[in-house]
Amino acid sequence: MSTARRRAGTTLSSGLYEWWAVACSRAGPTESTSAATACAGGAFTQILLDHGFGAVGVAINSAPTEGVAVVPLSQIRSSFPVLKNPANRHRAVGLDYDHWRYAFTNTFPEDQARAAYERYHVPASGSIFWGSALANIHPGHTDTHVDYRRPGRAPLLFLSGEHDHLMPPRVQQSNAHHYKAEGTVTEVRVFPGRSHLMPAQEGWEEVADHALDWALAHV
Repeated sequence: MSTARRRAGTTLSSGLYEWWAVACSRAGPTESTSAATACAGGAFTQILLDHGFGAVGVAINSAPTEGVAVVPLSQIRSSFPVLKNPANRHRAVGLDYDHWRYAFTNTFPEDQARAAYERYHVPASGSIFWGSALANIHPGHTDTHVDYRRPGRAPLLFLSGEHDHLMPPRVQQSNAHHYKAEGTVTEVRVFPGRSHLMPAQEGWEEVADHALDWALAHV
């Protein structure tokens, strides 16, 4: 590992899907910090930057913030097990293997997809999916609101898997294009052949290195 990576204090592990949950801090707690998060965490990263927290952010296969109206068919199919029943808004919902494979590991070899399902799948809160689905029709601002024209927002990078069914590149690109503040940095990088579960996919190191290199270059 390079000196820059040691100084960033970032641990990269193929076995830990949420390695991006709070990624790198520079020299200590009083220094500028960077955050890299996946899926719903990508929306959380955008909200944190909008509130002035963090020196740089990386959102991986990010859920959209309020105002992003792009809804690809693959996203509807991936979310249908949760959204088909309004009662799921108030309970944890699990996925069977076939739905999991379509949404998270569609480009994995079969044995790796099954291993990922056994390792990572747990029922998750349906309120996150429902909150995102209703964000653009709910009156007033929702929890995922950000000011796309806020000046001085820290640099933000969207990383997207080319074949992500749950949060496809179109969602990341639309989300990025909403940011209009002059002088702010917003970029999108699409990784060929990747699905939603990029952090656990073979070759994850390329994604991790790009995220960290970009963050260090923009801090």
